[in-house]
Amino acid sequence: MKQIGKPFLQLITLVLSLLTLASLLVGIIGVVIYLSFSGVNLPSLKEEAVVAQMIEKPVSRSLMDPAGIWTAPAWSKVDEEPNAEVIKYGRELIANTSEYLGPNGKVRKISNGLNCQNCHLQAGTVPLGNNYSAVASTYPKVRGRSGTEEDVQSRINGCFQRSLNGEALPNNSKEMIAMVAYMNWLGQNVPKGEKPIGAGIYEIPLLDRAADPIKGKIVYDKECVACHMTDGQGLAKSDGSGYTYPPLWGEHSYNQKAGLYRMSRFAGYVRANMPFGATYENPILTDEEAWDVAAYVNSLDRPTRDFPNDWPDISKKPIDHPFGPYADEFSEQQHKFGPFKPIKEAIAKLK
Repeated sequence: MKQIGKPFLQLITLVLSLLTLASLLVGIIGVVIYLSFSGVNLPSLKEEAVVAQMIEKPVSRSLMDPAGIWTAPAWSKVDEEPNAEVIKYGRELIANTSEYLGPNGKVRKISNGLNCQNCHLQAGTVPLGNNYSAVASTYPKVRGRSGTEEDVQSRINGCFQRSLNGEALPNNSKEMIAMVAYMNWLGQNVPKGEKPIGAGIYEIPLLDRAADPIKGKIVYDKECVACHMTDGQGLAKSDGSGYTYPPLWGEHSYNQKAGLYRMSRFAGYVRANMPFGATYENPILTDEEAWDVAAYVNSLDRPTRDFPNDWPDISKKPIDHPFGPYADEFSEQQHKFGPFKPIKEAIAKLK
């Protein structure tokens, strides 16, 4: 009896399970039929697939389409150049400027301790990282700031006097020749007169309001202090040869006539490259955060320097040039912090 009863119980259990499953199926079919007759449109398999695809597809946050963007020549091939050693020295000077030309420089003592690559990332090779891709193709050229035609050497010395708050290099010096050779090598594949995609600094959209230093301090405290410290003085190297992370204000930072003292330049630079780990393909800050942190950093004390021959034609000044006089009626405060759209619109009406 026991041998017969066990299979019988298993059979009963199976039958009950099948009946339960059948009841569930009938219930589901009944609900579907009811919803259909009630006018509710159920998604088709095709629609479900489209929805799933939309959910799974990541949204790109890139500031620029990577297709066609400039990339630096392969450094591994530099030895093929007849002036390879000169190019290599030029790159070394860009990457470690202070070691050679800083306050304790082993060649000259003519700058503030910053390196060129603090503003021109990875020795001027990063897309939208203020790279040197267009230097060889666009210089010499007439610049509004000087009102004259400038060659590459003049442009480099402009950086030494403003961003590095130092002195000019002689054009015939070994160091100047090397830096020019390196920049020419970087731009070797760019046709004359052209500016490749990804050159320079990201052109950040204008805000509808003024950039706010108070909001910018919140951004700075959250995103920037890890490298640049609470006091903004960065992290100095123990051997005194420069900085691992540069000071953003104070006596060892760029002066008030440097390009990054313009709000749009600083904001565009940090939008695509800061804080550490950000790239133009995966930015971290929003447009507003970038503008506000630029306002905070550039509202703090830094060296000033007089260049009396700048902007002989004041109508050529950029809308965010922070020092008057101007060819329009907007205040110096608005030219520094914005909002910039009204200035841009007023200038456009005069053209």
